[in-house]
Amino acid sequence: MGEVIQLHEFQFERRRAARRPRDQAAERTSLARAIEILKDNLAASAAELRDAASADQDELLTRVERLTAMVRYAIAMAGEAEPPAGAADHAR
Repeated sequence: MGEVIQLHEFQFERRRAARRPRDQAAERTSLARAIEILKDNLAASAAELRDAASADQDELLTRVERLTAMVRYAIAMAGEAEPPAGAADHAR
């Protein structure tokens, strides 16, 4: 019985390894799209901040800071840079 389980686990790992390059390419494409969306949102928030009344600027500045941290973290996840210290904490 133990041999059957080991064979099943071996076959599962072999299939998983065969899918890995395809999965990584899809993840990379998805992450690149997410980075572009984050950058667009950051640009829109920065434009809002520039034109906002002083009462709204604190909230918008916080949004800009969080989006900046998320963009940095996503770029680091994509392997293009090292994640800055505390970037994951600010992305939440």
